[in-house]
Amino acid sequence: MKCSQTVTIVNQLGLHARAATKLVQLCQQFVSSIELVQDDKTANASSVLALLMLASSKGKTLEVHTEGKDAEQALCAVVDLINNGFDEN
Repeated sequence: MKCSQTVTIVNQLGLHARAATKLVQLCQQFVSSIELVQDDKTANASSVLALLMLASSKGKTLEVHTEGKDAEQALCAVVDLINNGFDEN
């Protein structure tokens, strides 16, 4: 199964190291592959370094792509984390 959704970075610091680490830890709970796409860059969501290379600041739009057995659950969890500002508020 494949799923995707567009989401906007809402937290003040964007997708910085602590937020990227939180996202990677969340993604490790799923068997599906999870990628984030911003403009022409794609990052595997299981790699902190790849996520940091996106340089996603507040207001940037990302597309979250999931593929696999638990793709829907993975997509919902990732979108929720991003929409909640990586729980930094």
